[in-house]
Amino acid sequence: MTELIEKYAKTLPEYTELRAQTNTQKRVGLSDGRLIQNSSSEQSGVCSRVYRNGSYGFAAAPSVNEESIATVLKTARRNAEFLDRKQNLGKPCYPKIIPIRAYYDQEKTDPTTQKYMIDFLSEIDTHITEKYPALISREIISPCLTTEKALSTSDGVFSYSLVPHASLYIILTAEDKDGVPQQLTANLGNYGYFSDVFKNPSDYFEETARLYEQLMQKCEGVFADAGIKECILHPDLAGILAHEAVGHTTEADFVLSGSVAGKYLNKEVASPLVTMVDFASTAFGKQCPVPIFIDDEGTLAKDVTIIENGILKNYMHSKESAVHFGTEPSGNARAFSFADEPLIRMRNTVILPGESKLDDMIASIDNGYYFVKTGNGQADSTGEFMFGINFGYEIKNGKLGKAVKNTTISGVAFEMLKTVTALSDDMSWCSTGMCGKKQPISVGMGGPAIKCKVNVGGR
Repeated sequence: MTELIEKYAKTLPEYTELRAQTNTQKRVGLSDGRLIQNSSSEQSGVCSRVYRNGSYGFAAAPSVNEESIATVLKTARRNAEFLDRKQNLGKPCYPKIIPIRAYYDQEKTDPTTQKYMIDFLSEIDTHITEKYPALISREIISPCLTTEKALSTSDGVFSYSLVPHASLYIILTAEDKDGVPQQLTANLGNYGYFSDVFKNPSDYFEETARLYEQLMQKCEGVFADAGIKECILHPDLAGILAHEAVGHTTEADFVLSGSVAGKYLNKEVASPLVTMVDFASTAFGKQCPVPIFIDDEGTLAKDVTIIENGILKNYMHSKESAVHFGTEPSGNARAFSFADEPLIRMRNTVILPGESKLDDMIASIDNGYYFVKTGNGQADSTGEFMFGINFGYEIKNGKLGKAVKNTTISGVAFEMLKTVTALSDDMSWCSTGMCGKKQPISVGMGGPAIKCKVNVGGR
């Protein structure tokens, strides 16, 4: 892959991107001790994108060899010429950049076997069976994705990257006193191959015990009261809020299509306590869960401060959107597979921690909620969001009360963020999900606990 892409790099005319990519996916799943998923697949191919006077021509082929590379280059060029004649946009070419040559983990191979994954999950399943007989069902699922890319551009950029990521979901179900099934999930995962991230099943027995305890509390829980409530959102909810409700509205292609963020640049959109950043590859002195070093247009990826002290400062950009807004590209153009064109995508989006202690935040609320787990959510270009809440607690007179059963929270992000009165001084990452903007892609998200006012859906 690397040799072929490098060979053709010297022949690329005008503005051209040439990318070879392999996605390797593994998946193992157990349901009540039965093996229901055991798969390994590889998708590999090459693509080219050619820019001409504002029009892009794209072509892809499901193999990586000299013939397929020559074909996609020729086809992408022909497509660009055709679209240029039809669209007649007359836009200039992108500014030249300093050539980059970079390698990331180019020699590492996956040591994990399917048997290792099956044995690992089976040991956790056996522990759950022996320890928690009150459960009516249990599932343990592990999806893994390794993305390998070699990219050359006519600007003289060459990059090779190999980014592995492994996840583990533990799903427990029990019946409450009325015979209604209640379910909770623990989402675990990080950068690395499965056997690098998950070394010993017993390391996750404590997490399983915590999940079971929360599930039993939920079975004895109550329903939340509907209305605008003073609440604390767990760091996992801070992450999905940052990604879904705010992040998408500030992707420059969404801004150009009319997202609410288009009218708020350099204006107050949140409490002065709130700073939100889309990190490229490192954050807080450590590698991010989904490190992006060079994006799929050949741009050196850099951090984007989206909100700074409550003020909307920046959008996330590709080369094309950067030219439109008169700024520099930020390295946010990403593609899931060889058959996909790069889109503006988030990488590792977080709300930065504050200075408060979680216990003090809870103690400051007389009547509200501490929402801990979310299962799903949605948001639109207006910043309006609704997230399902799978677990939380009442807060009564500054203390945690009964557990709360399934409910929802909703609001408009840029209004809700103005109600933030405290952020905890710690934070956590979540990187087990895939963003589904036209094509799935791995992302990281996170933040601190957030004290704010939000609309609670009730029962």
